[in-house]
Amino acid sequence: MQKLHTTVHELKTSLCKISDDLFEHPELGDQEFRSMGILVDFLKQHDFEVETGLVNRETSFKAVYDSKKSGPTIAFMAEYDALPVVGHGCGHNMIATMSVGAGIALSKVLDQIGGKVIVFGTPAEETNGAKVPMAEAGLFDEVDVAMMVHPGDVSTESGESLAMDAIQFEYFGKTSHAAASPEKGINALDSVIQLFNGINALRQHVTSDVRIHGIITEGGMAANVVPDYAVAQFYVRAKERTYLNTVVEQVKQIANGAATMTGATLKISNYELSYDDMCTNQILSDQFNKNLYQVGETVIQPAKKSYGSIDMGNVSHVCPAIHPYIGFGQPGLVAHTTEFANQTITETGHEVIARGALSLALTGADVITQPNLLDQIKIAFIEAQKK
Repeated sequence: MQKLHTTVHELKTSLCKISDDLFEHPELGDQEFRSMGILVDFLKQHDFEVETGLVNRETSFKAVYDSKKSGPTIAFMAEYDALPVVGHGCGHNMIATMSVGAGIALSKVLDQIGGKVIVFGTPAEETNGAKVPMAEAGLFDEVDVAMMVHPGDVSTESGESLAMDAIQFEYFGKTSHAAASPEKGINALDSVIQLFNGINALRQHVTSDVRIHGIITEGGMAANVVPDYAVAQFYVRAKERTYLNTVVEQVKQIANGAATMTGATLKISNYELSYDDMCTNQILSDQFNKNLYQVGETVIQPAKKSYGSIDMGNVSHVCPAIHPYIGFGQPGLVAHTTEFANQTITETGHEVIARGALSLALTGADVITQPNLLDQIKIAFIEAQKK
C-alpha cells in the first residue's frame, strides 16, 4: 500500500529525532516520564486519543485511532525503558519509535480500510514488565493481533522465549557470638548455602531448557556474629509455563528443606513479575517476514534459540502476537552493551527504524484488508493454545 510507504518516509526524520532523544536521555523502568511524554505528544499530534497511567503504572499509555468502521484491532507495543550504566543497550528507543511510527502510518489509511489501531506504551520490560498486569487486566482482549519488532545484530524471525519466575528467599535465624556461643545461634546464611547446594543438585534432573541462576543479596554483617538474616534471589526459567511451575515447586521444596536443616524460618516471595513463554503466531510471523523482505531486507534468519524472557510472552497467550528482530547487519553485536546502544543512533540505526515501522504498518494493513489471513491467524492461535 503506497500510502504507508509515503507516510513512513515523511515521518522518518521525526521518528529518528525521537529515538535519538530517548538515547540521550535514558530512563530506567517505571521512571520513563520524559520518554513517555515525547511519545504521547507525537501521537496526539496525529489525532490519537491517549490515556496514561494504566494498571497503576504511571509511565504506561494507550493511544487509540479508531476509524469508526468495522474491522480488526491492530496493536503495536512500545518499550522505552533503558538499562543502568549502558543506557539504551537493548534498543528500546528504537522499539518505541518503530511502534509509534507504525501506528501513525497505519492510522492514515484506516478511514479507507476500517478497523482500529492501538499503540500501547509498556514500561519496565527489563525488570517488572507492564505487559504482565496489562494482560491480566484484559487490556489486550479487544486486540486481534499484537506486534513489535526488536533491533538486533541480524534480522531473525519471531521465535520463543522462556517463561520466568523471579523468586526471593528470606531466612530468619538468631544471632549469637560465633566463637563464644555458636550453639545459641541459628545461622540464616547456612540456610541460603544449603539452598544453593540443593538447587545445584536439582540441575541434573531437569530438562535442558531450564535455567536457574541466583545471588545472595544479604548474608550477614560480621564474621564473629551468627547471621540472623540472609536473602537469596533467583530467576527460574523454562521453555513452557506448565513445566516451569513444576520446577518452581521443586525449588521451593528445597528452600523449605534448607530451613528445616538449620532451624531457620523462611519467607518466599516474588521480587519481580512473572513472564510467560513467548508463543509466536507463525501465520502472522510469515506475513511480517514477507513485508520486511519487501522493504529491503535481504536475509531473515530462523529464530535463534532463546534463553531470555520477555513480557511479550504474556501478551502472546491472550492474542496472536509476534516479536521478531530487525538487524543492524553486524553479526555478533551483543545487546546490553554500550556498543549496541551507540548503533541505535547511526545512519544504519535510522534506516532500521524506517524499515521496521513500515513492515509493521504493512502487516497491520494486510490483517485488516485480508479476512482470510486473519482467519488463519486466529486458527493458528487457537491450535497453539490447545497445545
